[in-house]
Amino acid sequence: MSYRIGIDVGGTHTDAVLLDRDYRVLAQTKSSTTQDVSTGIYEAMREVITQAGVPREQITYAMLGTTHCTNAIVERKRLNEIAVIRIGAPATLAIKPLIGVPEDLRAHLGKRVYVIRGGHEFDGREIVKLDEEELYRIAQEIKGKVDSVAVSSVFSPVSKDHELRAAEILREVLGVETPISLSYEIGSVGLLERENATILNAAIVTVAKTTAYGFMDALKAEGVNARVFFGQNDGTLMSIEYAIKYPILTIGCGPTNSIRGASYLSGLANALVVDVGGTTTDIGVLVNSFPRESSLAVEIGGARTNFRMPDLISIGLGGGTIVRIQEDGQITVGPDSVGYQLPQKGLAFGGDTLTTTDVVIALGKVNIGDREKVAHLDKDLLDRVYNRIVEMAEEAIDKMKTSADPVPVILVGGGSILLPDELKGASQIIRPENFGVANAIGAAIAQISGQIDRVFSLDEVGREKTLETAKQMAIDEAISAGAEPATIEIVEFEDIPLSYLGNATRIRVKAAGTLATAVEV
Repeated sequence: MSYRIGIDVGGTHTDAVLLDRDYRVLAQTKSSTTQDVSTGIYEAMREVITQAGVPREQITYAMLGTTHCTNAIVERKRLNEIAVIRIGAPATLAIKPLIGVPEDLRAHLGKRVYVIRGGHEFDGREIVKLDEEELYRIAQEIKGKVDSVAVSSVFSPVSKDHELRAAEILREVLGVETPISLSYEIGSVGLLERENATILNAAIVTVAKTTAYGFMDALKAEGVNARVFFGQNDGTLMSIEYAIKYPILTIGCGPTNSIRGASYLSGLANALVVDVGGTTTDIGVLVNSFPRESSLAVEIGGARTNFRMPDLISIGLGGGTIVRIQEDGQITVGPDSVGYQLPQKGLAFGGDTLTTTDVVIALGKVNIGDREKVAHLDKDLLDRVYNRIVEMAEEAIDKMKTSADPVPVILVGGGSILLPDELKGASQIIRPENFGVANAIGAAIAQISGQIDRVFSLDEVGREKTLETAKQMAIDEAISAGAEPATIEIVEFEDIPLSYLGNATRIRVKAAGTLATAVEV
């Protein structure tokens, strides 16, 4: 037999499951998310291994969806000392790197910023030659002073030559062990947003490395020698090596794990997924079993970026959300929450704070806590609060729909006990078995994927050959992320002609496959 562990970190709880090879849930647990995140992960992992009682040497895979990298950016803590190199003078001198980024983040990441000659036009023609001499000078200047380097070149999604040559020079001077983030591998067309994503990626490499090795060490301490994979923000997995190179892709993996878990548990490939946690409700869309991607620039820690992110709406509604009743009878629900302190602070658990969970307990909709402790609450008032909770969820569902027609809605997450079995805009409500740990299940059952989003000129080899090249690039990405080559399929394909760039087209391809079966030594 072979078993796998799935762990997902939320703002309130860290959930873990242990599955057998047929993806049956043998053990599950929820533990409070800790301040340092890692302690909560290790506690959940130990609990689920002990609970399942399976031979530890037969646990072959461990999947982790974590918030370490997101927290590092949002809290401005544990970020690397980096150098930022933009290849784009003289064309881009009017707008400096890190423009529009919050002052405190710019103060940390903008200590060593360089703009050098080079870059390409939209059609792949060189603007000016790459200034290699200046690159060598910069490399010598930053040697021993930085942990990693971010390199961005104008229109590198069209031509990556200057970024690749810059990486060669930097590795020659700094050594191959210095991580170098190249923008063509991370973002799409749009220099400033792609540059920001690359800078953030370079800033969190050490956080990712520490997290990855810490998790592996914790597994080994439990006698588990499993292959470790990280969740990424398109609902698939990536190998440790890939995650350390592209840690930015772990941002937003929590909601996508829930969406993938909801798809697996319900058997639906197309639906809305409402994931109610302890602090927030995330609503996403399932399209062919994968989360719908956002087409907008996404802000992370106040910096605009344009790498792939799930299309989500988050509202301040969860199991620990605080309910306030004003003297004039006005009701407010959230957005703040008691989070993981619900068992201490909620009225029904002996605390002094009225939460959404207390409301559903008092109304007899769920059988947890002590109903006697909330029996004194006014029934009409409770009904009004409950109607507001349902209204908030229905409004968010309506915003995510692309038509007025009702759609299937899958409810997951521990906090989904707040919501009824009927909602406006839903053709049916599905509350699958193990809904409370759908996120951890989503991490455990996820596939491996590779994705490219590039602008190609069709003049060189023609349309058909270009499309085949793009698909092969996505397949190669999936293989390097840890997928079994024979199982890889193209799951998304988008081809957008860019008439304003001449005979050019933007191609976005995603390939996905199952985990490669090679055993890690």
